[in-house]
Amino acid sequence: MPRPLWAGAISFGLVTIPVKIVSATEDHDVHFHRVHLADMGRVRTRKVCELDGEVVSQDEIGKGYEIAKDETVPVTDEELEQMPLPTAKAIEIAAFVDADSIDPVRISDSYYLAADGQVAVKPYTLLRKALERSSKVAVAKFAWHGRERLGLLRIREGAIVLHSMKWPDEVRDPQELAPKVVEVGEEEIEQALQLADRMTIEDLSGFRDEYRQALEDIIAAKADGKPLPSPAEGEEKEVGEVVDLMAALNASVKAAKESRGQDHDGQDATVHEMRPAKKTSGGRAAPAKKKSAPSKAAATKKSTGKKTAAKKRSAS
Repeated sequence: MPRPLWAGAISFGLVTIPVKIVSATEDHDVHFHRVHLADMGRVRTRKVCELDGEVVSQDEIGKGYEIAKDETVPVTDEELEQMPLPTAKAIEIAAFVDADSIDPVRISDSYYLAADGQVAVKPYTLLRKALERSSKVAVAKFAWHGRERLGLLRIREGAIVLHSMKWPDEVRDPQELAPKVVEVGEEEIEQALQLADRMTIEDLSGFRDEYRQALEDIIAAKADGKPLPSPAEGEEKEVGEVVDLMAALNASVKAAKESRGQDHDGQDATVHEMRPAKKTSGGRAAPAKKKSAPSKAAATKKSTGKKTAAKKRSAS
């Protein structure tokens, strides 16, 4: 189990659930050191006081808030911990809402809540089952890292997940970024919906960080003194290129169909061999011969021949 980041309790009415916060994600990024290119020596960050120019150790560094120019008020960690907040050591559930009512842009970090001790198992299970059966999520408040935060509690595979959320006034209004109103045809919308349908999948586990893999390959090659991997070949689209929207949608839908081995009707594609037409002496292609029903004259001639043969046999 990963090292707990925080220990406290969930406050659910009169129910108290001791829990520990554990990070729900892992960092797999490739991290670089800052180095002196001349000799590959590490370049360190030194914390220097701007008044006396002295290097300051971590033990000598504290928090301060500038209330006016050249006037800063010091604030200690002990003072922050003693603030009269009910959320100082508790995740206080304030309300329950429908999951669809939460804007995903407000969700930032994600954590798992682990039951802290045997005494927490039953109330933890109670809250989990209540959330599962109600199909709702819980909105909570908690204090962490020197500030009060808004959180969201939901269930993921039997565990309670805590999402740290932005306060309403921390989310920028998107209206200033929205594009101007333009007319979009119904045919274009239908093509876009068809493309989305062709690209729909049910499992995201197949996605991989290709950039990280390529970066690790470069590092491994340099460490072994081998040539660097060749860059991937591909067509680069010109930045800002204007394309025909309908043509682009049609091409995208066609490519999505072909990637799944389907033709335009959604059936397996087939290939038919075309036989070359025969040529006449004039160089023109001769029309294909067709098998047709016997003509009337041919039928009469055949019938007359049969009657004559019958008479000859009767006379003999």
